[in-house]
Amino acid sequence: MIGKTNLKVLVLDTDYYARQAINSYLAWDRRTRVVHLADTMASVVEYVRHMPETEWPDVVLLDAQAALTPGDLADLVHHIEETIPDVMTLVLDRRLNLETVRACADVNVDGYLLRDEVRIRIAWAICWAQDHDFVVTASVKAALHDEFEGRLFRAAVLPERRQYPELTDRVRQALQLCVVEGMSAELAADEMGLSPHTVRSYIKEGYRILEAYDDTVYPPNMSPQERAFMRFTALVQEEEEVDQESELP
Repeated sequence: MIGKTNLKVLVLDTDYYARQAINSYLAWDRRTRVVHLADTMASVVEYVRHMPETEWPDVVLLDAQAALTPGDLADLVHHIEETIPDVMTLVLDRRLNLETVRACADVNVDGYLLRDEVRIRIAWAICWAQDHDFVVTASVKAALHDEFEGRLFRAAVLPERRQYPELTDRVRQALQLCVVEGMSAELAADEMGLSPHTVRSYIKEGYRILEAYDDTVYPPNMSPQERAFMRFTALVQEEEEVDQESELP
């Protein structure tokens, strides 16, 4: 799966910093490739008009704030689908809005996700959503407890991020800075108030722990840092969820 999935992603987001962060997180994962960053629908149309169909996106990440109302968002989704046939659309929102969730379900959006719940597992969320009709994050599903029919009732909940209980806070911080943010050991050392040697030892220990919890087969040309990023941001697998539930009192 890791070597075969290759999804082209277009990000339509009104926030400059959000666009850049999402682009960075998706770039670390070979399964996703950002083809365009847009802040308006006009930019999306312009991109599609000037690019060959082979470079059109498979997935659009749509900022819910790109429209003023849920109705306007539904119209925007229709415009996207008319511009890019058969595209998958995932809406990212800052705060839960049930009217927006219902509007998304009505126009066949593929998912409604809260940013603070998805966080750095955005690439995994995109890939996981490929196998489901409508996906939501956990608090969205909880808010839909009175829905008993349709896409909202059947919505699949994005799994939590895989846990690594052996990672200490400092090792986790070193992984965040060097693996996720791409800092050198020297820069991370300055941020953490440690020596570069200590940071490198934390990274080495982090790699060992991440690998111990993962049996995924990666392409042979994938760097240790890439593999670490994918493990660090991975979703809990179904068998892991069962194991965790069985451990509850």
